[in-house]
Amino acid sequence: MQPGRWGAGLARGGVPSQRTSPGPQPTRAQAEMGVTSVGSADEASPLPLALCHPLNATALQRDLEKLFGQHLATEVILKALTGFKSNRNPKKPLTLSLHGWAGTGKNFVSQILAENLHPRGLKSNFVHLFVSTLHFPHEHKTKLYQDQLQKWIHGNVSACASSVFIFDEMDKLHPGVIDAVKPFLDYYEQIDGVSYRKAIFIFLSNAGGDLITKTALDFWRAGRKREDIQLKDLEAVLSVGVFNNKHSGLWRSGLIDRNLIDYFVPFLPLEYKHVKMCVRAEMRARGYVVDEDVVSRVAEEMTYFPKEERVYSDKGCKTVQARLDFY
Repeated sequence: MQPGRWGAGLARGGVPSQRTSPGPQPTRAQAEMGVTSVGSADEASPLPLALCHPLNATALQRDLEKLFGQHLATEVILKALTGFKSNRNPKKPLTLSLHGWAGTGKNFVSQILAENLHPRGLKSNFVHLFVSTLHFPHEHKTKLYQDQLQKWIHGNVSACASSVFIFDEMDKLHPGVIDAVKPFLDYYEQIDGVSYRKAIFIFLSNAGGDLITKTALDFWRAGRKREDIQLKDLEAVLSVGVFNNKHSGLWRSGLIDRNLIDYFVPFLPLEYKHVKMCVRAEMRARGYVVDEDVVSRVAEEMTYFPKEERVYSDKGCKTVQARLDFY
């Protein structure tokens, strides 16, 4: 994720700050939060029940092909998003919870989704990124964060019905904070005159990474391909696992209890071959000629687990960019 879009106007510690970009007048709720304008000249006007940007399913599929080693995430997200956006009258917002170890592609996918849903991606005034350790750092301020979050969501969905809300580092979020969004994720036609049914909520978490890795390793040790892993092999395990995990951000959350999360999306640990794919992609992005010797050397410098088999990269592709700087 790129810094500077955290909370799209929420300052550190969850305190709202003002926007200064030109645009339409804010709603009453936004004005109460100190927001002076919403939207921008190159985006749709704030029409409460309008779809602010149509989805190009072909472009989304093409972008998701840049995600390496994640057949489950690619398939689930593509179907979930295209189905949701093609439904003119959804009964509730789309809610995705992405789980897996660091470096497996969760942030990359959320960036892809933002860019496909709104022209300016993470820079859009209709895409809102919250980072737990930045916006909700103090456990004793949970009630304040809940109140601010509800006002922020209400104001921004009033401006754009298809607003996107991304919550990063869910595993570092204090218990109870995320339950503030529960009313917006439920099957209500409207709340205080606003419909939230076309909004999208995305949670990113390392919680459940151990459960995903165990399943992937069991398949590997049984001689089965990772592509044989199906969503049904992991989704129920993830749901129960994060619900009972005090450090998941969703511990005993009403979001799970009420079945308000539509998909628990597992991101599998990456193998050596996937790390090499990441290195090649980064070299091309920098305009380099792909040198297979350099690709192998960078991939071999990564650490892998379990120690005996060395199957999976313990940091996924997270440090590929930094390691490539040495060559």
